[in-house]
Amino acid sequence: MLTHLQIRDFAIVDAVELEFDRGFTVLTGETGAGKSILVDALLLAVGGRADSGSVRHGAERSEVSATFALRGNAAAVAWLAEQSIEHDDECQLRRVVAADGRGRAYVNGQAVPVQSLRSLGELLVDVHGQLEFQSLARRGYQREALDASGRLETETAAVRAAYQAWYSLEQQRASFEQRLRDRESRLDLLRHYVTELAALDPKPGEGDALVEERKRIAGLGRLAEVTAQVEGLLSGDDGGVVDALGRAHAQLRQLVALDAALEPTVAQLEEASIAAREALSSLRRYTDTLEADPARQEWLEARLAAMEAVARKHRVDVATLAELRDRLEGELAELDAGALSEAALQQQLAQAAERYLRAANRLSERRRAAAAALDAKVTESMQTLGMPGGVFKTRVEVQQPPVYSAHGNDEIEFLVSANPGQPERPLAKVASGGELSRISLALQVAAVEAAPLPCLVFDEVDAGVGGAVAEMVGRQLHALATRGQVLCVTHLPQVAAQSDRQLRVSKQVVGGTTRTRIEALDAAARVDEIARMLGGTKITERTLEHAREMLDSGRRAAPSVASSNGTATKTDRGVRAASGGSGSPRARSARAK
Repeated sequence: MLTHLQIRDFAIVDAVELEFDRGFTVLTGETGAGKSILVDALLLAVGGRADSGSVRHGAERSEVSATFALRGNAAAVAWLAEQSIEHDDECQLRRVVAADGRGRAYVNGQAVPVQSLRSLGELLVDVHGQLEFQSLARRGYQREALDASGRLETETAAVRAAYQAWYSLEQQRASFEQRLRDRESRLDLLRHYVTELAALDPKPGEGDALVEERKRIAGLGRLAEVTAQVEGLLSGDDGGVVDALGRAHAQLRQLVALDAALEPTVAQLEEASIAAREALSSLRRYTDTLEADPARQEWLEARLAAMEAVARKHRVDVATLAELRDRLEGELAELDAGALSEAALQQQLAQAAERYLRAANRLSERRRAAAAALDAKVTESMQTLGMPGGVFKTRVEVQQPPVYSAHGNDEIEFLVSANPGQPERPLAKVASGGELSRISLALQVAAVEAAPLPCLVFDEVDAGVGGAVAEMVGRQLHALATRGQVLCVTHLPQVAAQSDRQLRVSKQVVGGTTRTRIEALDAAARVDEIARMLGGTKITERTLEHAREMLDSGRRAAPSVASSNGTATKTDRGVRAASGGSGSPRARSARAK
Protein backbone atom coordinates (compact mmCIF):
# COMPACT_ATOMS: atom_id res chain seq x y z
CA MET A 1 0.00 0.00 0.00
CA LEU A 2 1.24 3.49 -0.88
CA THR A 3 1.59 5.54 2.28
CA HIS A 4 3.64 8.57 1.28
CA LEU A 5 4.57 10.39 -1.93
CA GLN A 6 7.02 13.27 -2.08
CA ILE A 7 7.71 15.21 -5.29
CA ARG A 8 10.29 17.96 -5.85
CA ASP A 9 10.91 19.91 -9.06
CA PHE A 10 9.02 17.46 -11.25
CA ALA A 11 7.37 18.87 -14.41
CA ILE A 12 5.35 21.90 -13.21
CA VAL A 13 5.53 20.97 -9.53
CA ASP A 14 8.23 22.33 -7.24
CA ALA A 15 7.19 20.62 -3.98
CA VAL A 16 4.38 18.21 -3.10
CA GLU A 17 4.11 15.88 -0.13
CA LEU A 18 1.14 13.53 0.24
CA GLU A 19 0.19 10.84 2.72
CA PHE A 20 -2.25 8.09 1.77
CA ASP A 21 -4.35 5.46 3.48
CA ARG A 22 -6.35 2.45 2.37
CA GLY A 23 -9.56 2.84 0.41
CA PHE A 24 -10.62 4.88 -2.59
CA THR A 25 -8.92 8.24 -3.21
CA VAL A 26 -9.72 10.49 -6.19
CA LEU A 27 -7.76 13.36 -7.70
CA THR A 28 -9.93 16.02 -9.30
CA GLY A 29 -9.44 19.47 -10.75
CA GLU A 30 -9.78 21.54 -13.91
CA THR A 31 -8.49 20.17 -17.19
CA GLY A 32 -4.78 20.98 -17.46
CA ALA A 33 -4.35 21.50 -13.73
CA GLY A 34 -1.80 18.68 -13.57
CA LYS A 35 -3.74 15.78 -12.08
CA SER A 36 -1.96 13.17 -14.16
CA ILE A 37 1.40 14.60 -13.13
CA LEU A 38 0.99 12.81 -9.81
CA VAL A 39 0.50 9.53 -11.66
CA ASP A 40 3.55 10.26 -13.82
CA ALA A 41 5.60 11.04 -10.72
CA LEU A 42 4.53 7.79 -9.07
CA LEU A 43 5.45 5.90 -12.23
CA LEU A 44 8.87 7.54 -12.21
CA ALA A 45 9.40 6.45 -8.61
CA VAL A 46 8.63 2.81 -9.44
CA GLY A 47 10.98 2.65 -12.45
CA GLY A 48 9.19 4.40 -15.31
CA ARG A 49 10.94 6.11 -18.20
CA ALA A 50 12.62 9.43 -17.42
CA ASP A 51 14.38 12.18 -19.34
CA SER A 52 15.43 15.77 -18.86
CA GLY A 53 11.85 16.90 -19.60
CA SER A 54 10.87 15.51 -16.21
CA VAL A 55 12.88 18.26 -14.48
CA ARG A 56 11.07 21.50 -13.64
CA HIS A 57 12.31 24.44 -15.70
CA GLY A 58 15.13 26.20 -13.89
CA ALA A 59 15.82 23.32 -11.47
CA GLU A 60 18.98 21.21 -11.40
CA ARG A 61 17.18 17.94 -10.81
CA SER A 62 13.83 16.37 -9.99
CA GLU A 63 13.31 13.92 -7.15
CA VAL A 64 10.40 11.62 -6.38
CA SER A 65 10.14 9.21 -3.47
CA ALA A 66 7.28 6.81 -2.77
CA THR A 67 6.92 4.88 0.48
CA PHE A 68 4.96 1.63 0.67
CA ALA A 69 3.78 -0.47 3.59
CA LEU A 70 4.76 -4.09 2.93
CA ARG A 71 2.40 -5.91 5.27
CA GLY A 72 0.69 -8.66 3.29
CA ASN A 73 2.90 -8.22 0.21
CA ALA A 74 4.93 -11.43 0.36
CA ALA A 75 6.30 -11.02 -3.19
CA ALA A 76 7.82 -7.60 -2.44
CA VAL A 77 9.27 -8.84 0.86
CA ALA A 78 10.83 -11.81 -0.95
CA TRP A 79 12.31 -9.50 -3.60
CA LEU A 80 13.96 -7.34 -0.94
CA ALA A 81 15.35 -10.44 0.77
CA GLU A 82 16.86 -11.66 -2.51
CA GLN A 83 18.56 -8.27 -2.95
CA SER A 84 19.75 -8.23 0.69
CA ILE A 85 17.93 -4.94 1.30
CA GLU A 86 16.81 -4.44 4.89
CA HIS A 87 13.29 -3.27 5.67
CA ASP A 88 10.97 -2.86 8.61
CA ASP A 89 7.70 -3.72 6.82
CA GLU A 90 8.25 -0.52 4.83
CA CYS A 91 9.92 0.25 1.54
CA GLN A 92 10.94 3.60 0.06
CA LEU A 93 11.57 3.90 -3.68
CA ARG A 94 13.44 7.05 -4.66
CA ARG A 95 14.31 8.35 -8.11
CA VAL A 96 16.54 11.32 -8.94
CA VAL A 97 16.76 12.73 -12.49
CA ALA A 98 19.27 15.46 -13.34
CA ALA A 99 18.64 18.24 -15.86
CA ASP A 100 20.97 16.49 -18.34
CA GLY A 101 18.80 13.36 -18.24
CA ARG A 102 21.06 11.23 -16.06
CA GLY A 103 19.40 9.60 -13.09
CA ARG A 104 19.83 7.42 -10.04
CA ALA A 105 17.52 4.99 -8.27
CA TYR A 106 17.40 3.90 -4.63
CA VAL A 107 15.50 1.34 -2.56
CA ASN A 108 15.57 2.03 1.18
CA GLY A 109 18.60 4.23 0.60
CA GLN A 110 20.52 1.57 -1.33
CA ALA A 111 21.46 2.40 -4.93
CA VAL A 112 19.98 -0.05 -7.48
CA PRO A 113 19.72 -0.26 -11.29
CA VAL A 114 16.53 1.22 -12.76
CA GLN A 115 15.57 -2.22 -14.08
CA SER A 116 15.68 -3.58 -10.53
CA LEU A 117 13.57 -0.65 -9.34
CA ARG A 118 11.04 -1.43 -12.07
CA SER A 119 10.92 -5.10 -11.05
CA LEU A 120 10.10 -4.13 -7.46
CA GLY A 121 7.63 -1.44 -8.59
CA GLU A 122 5.61 -4.04 -10.51
CA LEU A 123 5.01 -5.81 -7.19
CA LEU A 124 3.80 -2.63 -5.49
CA VAL A 125 1.71 -0.66 -8.01
CA ASP A 126 -0.51 -1.45 -10.99
CA VAL A 127 -1.25 1.61 -13.16
CA HIS A 128 -4.00 1.81 -15.77
CA GLY A 129 -3.96 4.82 -18.08
CA GLN A 130 -6.52 6.42 -20.34
CA LEU A 131 -5.59 4.21 -23.28
CA GLU A 132 -4.84 1.11 -21.24
CA PHE A 133 -8.03 -0.57 -22.44
CA GLN A 134 -6.66 -0.68 -25.98
CA SER A 135 -4.43 -3.56 -24.93
CA LEU A 136 -7.61 -5.66 -24.59
CA ALA A 137 -7.44 -6.19 -28.35
CA ARG A 138 -4.15 -8.08 -28.04
CA ARG A 139 -4.40 -11.85 -27.78
CA GLY A 140 -1.36 -11.90 -25.51
CA TYR A 141 -3.03 -9.52 -23.06
CA GLN A 142 -6.20 -11.61 -23.11
CA ARG A 143 -4.24 -14.76 -22.30
CA GLU A 144 -2.39 -13.01 -19.47
CA ALA A 145 -5.65 -11.60 -18.08
CA LEU A 146 -7.27 -15.05 -18.08
CA ASP A 147 -4.27 -16.68 -16.39
CA ALA A 148 -4.13 -13.91 -13.78
CA SER A 149 -7.85 -14.22 -13.03
CA GLY A 150 -7.47 -17.98 -12.45
CA ARG A 151 -4.20 -17.66 -10.51
CA LEU A 152 -2.56 -20.16 -12.85
CA GLU A 153 1.05 -19.28 -11.98
CA THR A 154 1.96 -22.89 -11.13
CA GLU A 155 0.45 -24.33 -14.31
CA THR A 156 1.95 -21.68 -16.61
CA ALA A 157 5.39 -22.12 -15.00
CA ALA A 158 5.18 -25.89 -15.57
CA VAL A 159 4.35 -25.33 -19.25
CA ARG A 160 7.24 -22.89 -19.68
CA ALA A 161 9.70 -25.36 -18.12
CA ALA A 162 8.42 -28.27 -20.23
CA TYR A 163 8.58 -26.16 -23.37
CA GLN A 164 12.17 -25.05 -22.69
CA ALA A 165 13.24 -28.67 -22.19
CA TRP A 166 11.51 -29.72 -25.43
CA TYR A 167 12.90 -26.74 -27.35
CA SER A 168 16.47 -27.44 -26.25
CA LEU A 169 16.23 -31.03 -27.51
CA GLU A 170 14.55 -29.87 -30.71
CA GLN A 171 17.48 -27.53 -31.37
CA GLN A 172 19.88 -30.41 -30.81
CA ARG A 173 17.89 -32.57 -33.20
CA ALA A 174 17.87 -29.87 -35.89
CA SER A 175 21.61 -29.42 -35.52
CA PHE A 176 22.16 -33.17 -35.65
CA GLU A 177 20.03 -33.53 -38.77
CA GLN A 178 21.91 -30.70 -40.44
CA ARG A 179 25.14 -32.56 -39.85
CA LEU A 180 23.65 -35.87 -40.98
CA ARG A 181 22.50 -34.37 -44.29
CA ASP A 182 26.14 -34.11 -45.31
CA ARG A 183 27.10 -37.21 -43.36
CA GLU A 184 28.49 -39.37 -46.16
CA SER A 185 30.60 -36.68 -47.75
CA ARG A 186 31.82 -35.62 -44.32
CA LEU A 187 32.65 -39.22 -43.44
CA ASP A 188 34.77 -39.63 -46.61
CA LEU A 189 36.61 -36.41 -45.87
CA LEU A 190 37.17 -37.31 -42.21
CA ARG A 191 38.49 -40.76 -43.12
CA HIS A 192 40.97 -39.15 -45.50
CA TYR A 193 42.09 -36.63 -42.90
CA VAL A 194 42.40 -39.22 -40.13
CA THR A 195 44.38 -41.58 -42.41
CA GLU A 196 46.70 -38.76 -43.39
CA LEU A 197 47.27 -37.69 -39.78
CA ALA A 198 47.72 -41.29 -38.66
CA ALA A 199 50.47 -41.75 -41.25
CA LEU A 200 52.09 -38.52 -40.14
CA ASP A 201 51.64 -39.56 -36.47
CA PRO A 202 52.41 -36.19 -34.87
CA LYS A 203 53.42 -36.37 -31.20
CA PRO A 204 52.46 -33.74 -28.62
CA GLY A 205 55.20 -31.13 -28.50
CA GLU A 206 57.05 -32.66 -31.47
CA GLY A 207 56.68 -29.63 -33.71
CA ASP A 208 58.32 -27.23 -31.27
CA ALA A 209 61.16 -29.69 -30.60
CA LEU A 210 61.90 -30.11 -34.31
CA VAL A 211 61.91 -26.37 -34.89
CA GLU A 212 64.46 -25.96 -32.08
CA GLU A 213 66.63 -28.73 -33.55
CA ARG A 214 66.53 -27.15 -37.00
CA LYS A 215 67.64 -23.86 -35.51
CA ARG A 216 70.61 -25.61 -33.85
CA ILE A 217 71.68 -27.40 -37.04
CA ALA A 218 71.48 -24.16 -39.01
CA GLY A 219 73.82 -22.52 -36.45
CA LEU A 220 76.45 -25.28 -36.21
CA GLY A 221 79.19 -23.17 -37.80
CA ARG A 222 78.64 -20.26 -35.46
CA LEU A 223 78.41 -22.58 -32.44
CA ALA A 224 81.74 -24.32 -33.32
CA GLU A 225 83.54 -21.02 -33.93
CA VAL A 226 82.53 -19.33 -30.68
CA THR A 227 83.00 -22.42 -28.46
CA ALA A 228 86.54 -22.85 -29.87
CA GLN A 229 87.33 -19.26 -29.00
CA VAL A 230 86.05 -19.67 -25.45
CA GLU A 231 87.98 -22.94 -25.04
CA GLY A 232 91.16 -21.12 -26.08
CA LEU A 233 90.56 -18.45 -23.48
CA LEU A 234 90.10 -21.04 -20.75
CA SER A 235 93.12 -23.24 -21.72
CA GLY A 236 95.39 -21.42 -24.19
CA ASP A 237 99.04 -22.04 -24.96
CA ASP A 238 100.05 -20.17 -21.81
CA GLY A 239 97.58 -22.14 -19.66
CA GLY A 240 94.68 -19.75 -20.05
CA VAL A 241 92.24 -18.71 -17.38
CA VAL A 242 92.20 -22.13 -15.70
CA ASP A 243 95.97 -22.19 -15.05
CA ALA A 244 96.00 -18.51 -14.03
CA LEU A 245 93.31 -19.10 -11.41
CA GLY A 246 95.23 -22.17 -10.10
CA ARG A 247 98.47 -20.25 -9.72
CA ALA A 248 96.76 -17.31 -8.07
CA HIS A 249 95.09 -19.63 -5.57
CA ALA A 250 98.38 -21.42 -4.72
CA GLN A 251 100.34 -18.23 -4.18
CA LEU A 252 97.72 -16.50 -2.07
CA ARG A 253 97.18 -19.59 0.09
CA GLN A 254 100.82 -19.29 1.26
CA LEU A 255 100.08 -15.85 2.63
CA VAL A 256 97.24 -17.00 4.90
CA ALA A 257 99.80 -17.98 7.53
CA LEU A 258 100.90 -14.34 7.65
CA ASP A 259 97.38 -12.79 7.62
CA ALA A 260 94.22 -14.83 8.25
CA ALA A 261 92.11 -12.06 6.71
CA LEU A 262 93.01 -13.49 3.27
CA GLU A 263 91.18 -16.75 3.96
CA PRO A 264 87.84 -15.61 2.32
CA THR A 265 89.67 -14.49 -0.81
CA VAL A 266 91.55 -17.78 -1.03
CA ALA A 267 88.24 -19.64 -0.77
CA GLN A 268 86.74 -17.53 -3.55
CA LEU A 269 89.74 -18.22 -5.83
CA GLU A 270 89.45 -21.93 -5.13
CA GLU A 271 85.76 -21.93 -6.08
CA ALA A 272 86.51 -19.91 -9.24
CA SER A 273 89.30 -22.32 -10.24
CA ILE A 274 87.04 -25.35 -9.77
CA ALA A 275 84.18 -23.67 -11.73
CA ALA A 276 86.55 -22.75 -14.59
CA ARG A 277 87.84 -26.35 -14.86
CA GLU A 278 84.26 -27.70 -14.88
CA ALA A 279 83.20 -25.18 -17.52
CA LEU A 280 86.17 -26.22 -19.69
CA SER A 281 85.22 -29.89 -19.39
CA SER A 282 81.57 -29.18 -20.26
CA LEU A 283 82.61 -27.08 -23.22
CA ARG A 284 84.86 -29.85 -24.61
CA ARG A 285 82.07 -32.41 -24.29
CA TYR A 286 79.65 -30.02 -26.07
CA THR A 287 82.23 -29.38 -28.85
CA ASP A 288 82.40 -33.12 -29.50
CA THR A 289 78.64 -33.05 -30.37
CA LEU A 290 79.03 -30.30 -32.95
CA GLU A 291 79.41 -32.61 -35.89
CA ALA A 292 77.28 -32.14 -39.00
CA ASP A 293 74.83 -35.01 -39.77
CA PRO A 294 73.54 -34.48 -43.32
CA ALA A 295 71.19 -37.46 -43.08
CA ARG A 296 69.61 -36.15 -39.87
CA GLN A 297 69.30 -32.70 -41.32
CA GLU A 298 67.62 -34.05 -44.46
CA TRP A 299 65.16 -36.10 -42.40
CA LEU A 300 64.44 -33.14 -40.17
CA GLU A 301 63.63 -30.83 -43.06
CA ALA A 302 61.40 -33.43 -44.69
CA ARG A 303 59.55 -34.10 -41.44
CA LEU A 304 58.92 -30.43 -40.77
CA ALA A 305 57.84 -29.82 -44.37
CA ALA A 306 55.28 -32.63 -44.13
CA MET A 307 53.92 -31.35 -40.81
CA GLU A 308 53.75 -27.76 -42.04
CA ALA A 309 51.90 -28.83 -45.20
CA VAL A 310 49.22 -30.64 -43.19
CA ALA A 311 48.97 -27.73 -40.75
CA ARG A 312 48.42 -25.28 -43.62
CA LYS A 313 45.69 -27.49 -45.07
CA HIS A 314 43.79 -27.42 -41.78
CA ARG A 315 44.77 -23.83 -40.96
CA VAL A 316 46.29 -24.71 -37.61
CA ASP A 317 49.72 -24.45 -36.01
CA VAL A 318 52.17 -27.34 -36.31
CA ALA A 319 52.15 -27.63 -32.52
CA THR A 320 48.39 -28.49 -32.51
CA LEU A 321 48.45 -31.30 -35.09
CA ALA A 322 48.23 -34.02 -32.43
CA GLU A 323 45.19 -32.31 -30.90
CA LEU A 324 43.62 -31.97 -34.38
CA ARG A 325 44.06 -35.70 -35.00
CA ASP A 326 42.31 -36.58 -31.74
CA ARG A 327 39.42 -34.20 -32.49
CA LEU A 328 38.86 -35.53 -36.02
CA GLU A 329 39.02 -39.11 -34.81
CA GLY A 330 36.32 -38.25 -32.24
CA GLU A 331 34.08 -36.67 -34.87
CA LEU A 332 34.55 -39.66 -37.16
CA ALA A 333 33.55 -42.02 -34.37
CA GLU A 334 30.50 -39.89 -33.57
CA LEU A 335 29.34 -39.88 -37.20
CA ASP A 336 29.96 -43.61 -37.52
CA ALA A 337 27.62 -44.07 -34.53
CA GLY A 338 25.21 -41.42 -35.87
CA ALA A 339 22.27 -43.75 -36.38
CA LEU A 340 22.38 -44.86 -32.75
CA SER A 341 22.75 -41.26 -31.46
CA GLU A 342 19.87 -40.06 -33.60
CA ALA A 343 17.58 -42.77 -32.28
CA ALA A 344 18.44 -41.88 -28.67
CA LEU A 345 17.86 -38.18 -29.33
CA GLN A 346 14.52 -38.87 -31.00
CA GLN A 347 13.45 -40.90 -27.98
CA GLN A 348 14.40 -38.08 -25.59
CA LEU A 349 12.57 -35.59 -27.79
CA ALA A 350 9.42 -37.72 -27.82
CA GLN A 351 9.49 -37.97 -24.03
CA ALA A 352 9.95 -34.19 -23.71
CA ALA A 353 7.05 -33.60 -26.11
CA GLU A 354 4.84 -35.92 -24.06
CA ARG A 355 5.73 -34.03 -20.86
CA TYR A 356 4.96 -30.73 -22.55
CA LEU A 357 1.56 -31.94 -23.81
CA ARG A 358 0.63 -33.23 -20.37
CA ALA A 359 1.50 -29.86 -18.82
CA ALA A 360 -0.28 -27.98 -21.62
CA ASN A 361 -3.41 -30.12 -21.24
CA ARG A 362 -3.51 -29.48 -17.48
CA LEU A 363 -3.19 -25.77 -18.19
CA SER A 364 -5.99 -25.97 -20.77
CA GLU A 365 -8.31 -27.60 -18.23
CA ARG A 366 -7.55 -24.96 -15.63
CA ARG A 367 -7.99 -22.21 -18.21
CA ARG A 368 -11.44 -23.47 -19.15
CA ALA A 369 -12.46 -23.46 -15.49
CA ALA A 370 -10.96 -19.99 -15.01
CA ALA A 371 -12.73 -18.78 -18.16
CA ALA A 372 -16.13 -19.88 -16.85
CA ALA A 373 -15.57 -18.00 -13.58
CA LEU A 374 -14.21 -14.92 -15.35
CA ASP A 375 -17.09 -14.85 -17.85
CA ALA A 376 -19.65 -14.92 -15.06
CA LYS A 377 -17.96 -12.10 -13.13
CA VAL A 378 -17.42 -9.82 -16.14
CA THR A 379 -20.92 -10.45 -17.50
CA GLU A 380 -22.37 -9.55 -14.12
CA SER A 381 -20.33 -6.33 -14.01
CA MET A 382 -21.42 -5.40 -17.53
CA GLN A 383 -25.06 -5.31 -16.41
CA THR A 384 -24.27 -2.47 -14.01
CA LEU A 385 -21.87 -0.62 -16.32
CA GLY A 386 -24.37 0.50 -18.93
CA MET A 387 -24.48 -2.72 -20.94
CA PRO A 388 -27.66 -4.49 -19.75
CA GLY A 389 -28.06 -7.82 -21.45
CA GLY A 390 -24.40 -7.82 -22.44
CA VAL A 391 -22.47 -11.07 -22.39
CA PHE A 392 -18.75 -11.69 -21.99
CA LYS A 393 -17.26 -15.00 -23.04
CA THR A 394 -13.72 -16.37 -23.21
CA ARG A 395 -12.97 -18.82 -25.99
CA VAL A 396 -10.30 -21.37 -25.01
CA GLU A 397 -9.55 -23.59 -27.98
CA VAL A 398 -6.91 -26.32 -27.89
CA GLN A 399 -5.04 -26.18 -31.19
CA GLN A 400 -4.76 -29.24 -33.40
CA PRO A 401 -2.20 -30.33 -34.35
CA PRO A 402 -0.54 -29.26 -31.10
CA VAL A 403 1.46 -26.05 -31.09
CA TYR A 404 4.57 -25.94 -28.92
CA SER A 405 5.06 -22.59 -27.18
CA ALA A 406 6.02 -21.21 -23.79
CA HIS A 407 2.38 -20.13 -23.32
CA GLY A 408 0.76 -23.50 -23.96
CA ASN A 409 -1.34 -25.02 -26.71
CA ASP A 410 -4.43 -22.79 -26.37
CA GLU A 411 -5.84 -20.12 -28.61
CA ILE A 412 -7.55 -17.63 -26.31
CA GLU A 413 -9.91 -14.87 -27.40
CA PHE A 414 -12.34 -12.60 -25.57
CA LEU A 415 -15.81 -12.46 -27.14
CA VAL A 416 -18.54 -10.00 -26.26
CA SER A 417 -22.13 -9.19 -27.03
CA ALA A 418 -22.77 -5.65 -25.85
CA ASN A 419 -26.51 -5.73 -26.70
CA PRO A 420 -29.22 -8.33 -26.02
CA GLY A 421 -29.84 -10.78 -28.83
CA GLN A 422 -26.52 -10.14 -30.55
CA PRO A 423 -24.12 -13.07 -31.01
CA GLU A 424 -20.76 -12.96 -29.27
CA ARG A 425 -18.03 -11.66 -31.53
CA PRO A 426 -14.35 -10.81 -30.99
CA LEU A 427 -14.16 -8.00 -28.46
CA ALA A 428 -11.80 -5.84 -30.54
CA LYS A 429 -14.23 -5.82 -33.49
CA VAL A 430 -17.53 -5.02 -31.84
CA ALA A 431 -16.85 -2.95 -28.71
CA SER A 432 -16.63 0.84 -28.81
CA GLY A 433 -13.98 2.78 -26.92
CA GLY A 434 -16.32 3.48 -24.02
CA GLU A 435 -17.41 -0.15 -23.86
CA LEU A 436 -13.81 -1.30 -23.95
CA SER A 437 -12.92 0.93 -21.02
CA ARG A 438 -15.84 -0.42 -18.98
CA ILE A 439 -15.06 -4.03 -19.88
CA SER A 440 -11.43 -3.35 -18.90
CA LEU A 441 -12.65 -2.11 -15.53
CA ALA A 442 -14.84 -5.19 -15.10
CA LEU A 443 -11.83 -7.40 -15.88
CA GLN A 444 -9.78 -5.53 -13.31
CA VAL A 445 -12.45 -6.16 -10.69
CA ALA A 446 -12.40 -9.87 -11.51
CA ALA A 447 -8.60 -10.04 -11.59
CA VAL A 448 -8.15 -8.23 -8.28
CA GLU A 449 -10.62 -10.58 -6.64
CA ALA A 450 -8.30 -13.39 -7.63
CA ALA A 451 -4.93 -11.75 -6.95
CA PRO A 452 -5.19 -8.39 -5.19
CA LEU A 453 -2.47 -5.78 -5.64
CA PRO A 454 -1.66 -3.39 -2.81
CA CYS A 455 -2.10 -0.22 -4.90
CA LEU A 456 -4.17 0.25 -8.06
CA VAL A 457 -3.95 3.54 -9.96
CA PHE A 458 -6.51 4.56 -12.63
CA ASP A 459 -5.76 7.59 -14.77
CA GLU A 460 -9.10 8.72 -16.28
CA VAL A 461 -10.17 5.20 -17.27
CA ASP A 462 -13.74 6.48 -16.87
CA ALA A 463 -13.39 8.61 -20.00
CA GLY A 464 -16.31 8.25 -22.41
CA VAL A 465 -18.98 7.41 -19.85
CA GLY A 466 -21.41 9.49 -17.84
CA GLY A 467 -24.70 9.55 -15.98
CA ALA A 468 -25.81 6.40 -14.20
CA VAL A 469 -22.99 4.40 -15.85
CA ALA A 470 -20.43 6.77 -14.35
CA GLU A 471 -21.97 6.21 -10.93
CA MET A 472 -21.64 2.46 -11.36
CA VAL A 473 -18.00 2.91 -12.46
CA GLY A 474 -17.42 4.73 -9.20
CA ARG A 475 -19.02 1.91 -7.26
CA GLN A 476 -16.86 -0.65 -9.05
CA LEU A 477 -13.74 1.34 -8.19
CA HIS A 478 -14.86 1.56 -4.59
CA ALA A 479 -15.45 -2.20 -4.61
CA LEU A 480 -11.84 -2.64 -5.70
CA ALA A 481 -10.72 -0.36 -2.86
CA THR A 482 -12.36 -2.55 -0.22
CA ARG A 483 -9.69 -5.15 -1.03
CA GLY A 484 -6.72 -2.79 -1.14
CA GLN A 485 -6.01 0.75 -2.23
CA VAL A 486 -7.31 2.60 -5.31
CA LEU A 487 -6.15 5.99 -6.59
CA CYS A 488 -8.12 7.48 -9.48
CA VAL A 489 -7.76 10.62 -11.61
CA THR A 490 -11.25 11.57 -12.77
CA HIS A 491 -13.37 14.36 -14.28
CA LEU A 492 -16.65 12.71 -13.33
CA PRO A 493 -18.52 13.89 -10.22
CA GLN A 494 -20.38 10.57 -10.11
CA VAL A 495 -17.04 8.77 -9.65
CA ALA A 496 -15.59 11.32 -7.23
CA ALA A 497 -18.68 11.15 -5.03
CA GLN A 498 -18.11 7.42 -4.45
CA SER A 499 -14.60 7.93 -3.05
CA ASP A 500 -13.49 7.76 0.56
CA ARG A 501 -11.38 10.89 0.20
CA GLN A 502 -10.63 13.50 -2.40
CA LEU A 503 -7.63 15.59 -3.49
CA ARG A 504 -8.08 18.74 -5.56
CA VAL A 505 -5.34 19.82 -7.97
CA SER A 506 -5.29 23.42 -9.15
CA LYS A 507 -2.97 25.88 -10.87
CA GLN A 508 -2.36 29.48 -9.88
CA VAL A 509 -0.35 32.21 -11.56
CA VAL A 510 1.47 34.39 -9.04
CA GLY A 511 3.85 37.06 -10.24
CA GLY A 512 3.93 35.59 -13.72
CA THR A 513 4.84 32.15 -12.37
CA THR A 514 2.55 29.13 -12.58
CA ARG A 515 2.12 27.34 -9.27
CA THR A 516 0.40 24.03 -8.65
CA ARG A 517 -1.60 23.44 -5.50
CA ILE A 518 -2.82 20.10 -4.15
CA GLU A 519 -5.12 20.02 -1.17
CA ALA A 520 -6.99 17.35 0.73
CA LEU A 521 -10.66 18.28 0.89
CA ASP A 522 -12.80 18.17 3.98
CA ALA A 523 -16.55 17.49 3.81
CA ALA A 524 -17.53 21.10 2.99
CA ALA A 525 -14.79 21.50 0.38
CA ARG A 526 -15.82 18.25 -1.26
CA VAL A 527 -19.34 19.62 -1.73
CA ASP A 528 -17.89 22.68 -3.48
CA GLU A 529 -15.62 20.60 -5.70
CA ILE A 530 -18.37 18.15 -6.70
CA ALA A 531 -20.59 21.15 -7.46
CA ARG A 532 -17.86 22.63 -9.68
CA MET A 533 -17.56 19.32 -11.51
CA LEU A 534 -21.35 19.33 -11.99
CA GLY A 535 -21.97 22.95 -12.87
CA GLY A 536 -18.74 24.44 -14.13
CA THR A 537 -17.83 28.02 -13.24
CA LYS A 538 -21.33 29.10 -12.16
CA ILE A 539 -22.31 27.33 -8.95
CA THR A 540 -25.91 27.64 -7.80
CA GLU A 541 -27.58 26.52 -4.60
CA ARG A 542 -29.31 23.82 -6.59
CA THR A 543 -25.93 22.59 -7.83
CA LEU A 544 -24.60 22.52 -4.27
CA GLU A 545 -27.64 20.59 -3.11
CA HIS A 546 -27.16 18.11 -5.93
CA ALA A 547 -23.50 17.69 -4.87
CA ARG A 548 -24.56 17.01 -1.27
CA GLU A 549 -27.06 14.42 -2.45
CA MET A 550 -24.42 12.69 -4.57
CA LEU A 551 -21.96 12.53 -1.67
CA ASP A 552 -24.67 11.27 0.70
CA SER A 553 -25.67 8.65 -1.85
CA GLY A 554 -22.04 7.61 -2.26
CA ARG A 555 -21.61 7.19 1.49
CA ARG A 556 -24.74 5.08 1.74
CA ALA A 557 -23.88 2.93 -1.26
CA ALA A 558 -20.26 2.24 -0.29
CA PRO A 559 -19.25 0.23 2.79
CA SER A 560 -16.75 1.64 5.24
CA VAL A 561 -13.14 0.92 4.35
CA ALA A 562 -10.81 -0.35 7.03
CA SER A 563 -7.70 1.73 7.42
CA SER A 564 -4.24 0.31 7.90
CA ASN A 565 -4.56 0.43 11.67
CA GLY A 566 -7.89 -1.41 11.62
CA THR A 567 -10.23 1.52 12.28
CA ALA A 568 -12.87 2.91 9.95
CA THR A 569 -11.59 5.63 7.62
CA LYS A 570 -13.72 8.76 7.30
CA THR A 571 -14.22 10.35 3.94
CA ASP A 572 -12.54 13.62 4.92
CA ARG A 573 -9.45 12.04 6.48
CA GLY A 574 -6.59 9.79 5.44
CA VAL A 575 -4.78 12.13 3.03
CA ARG A 576 -2.65 15.08 4.04
CA ALA A 577 -1.19 17.30 1.37
CA ALA A 578 1.15 20.27 1.08
CA SER A 579 2.21 21.60 -2.28
CA GLY A 580 3.40 24.40 -4.49
CA GLY A 581 4.88 24.59 -7.95
CA SER A 582 6.12 26.45 -10.96
CA GLY A 583 7.61 25.64 -14.32
CA SER A 584 6.76 24.45 -17.79
CA PRO A 585 3.13 24.27 -18.91
CA ARG A 586 3.02 20.50 -19.42
CA ALA A 587 4.61 17.37 -18.00
CA ARG A 588 6.18 14.72 -20.12
CA SER A 589 4.81 11.26 -19.51
CA ALA A 590 6.98 9.03 -17.38
CA ARG A 591 4.98 5.93 -18.11
CA ALA A 592 6.86 2.66 -18.16
CA LYS A 593 6.76 0.90 -21.48
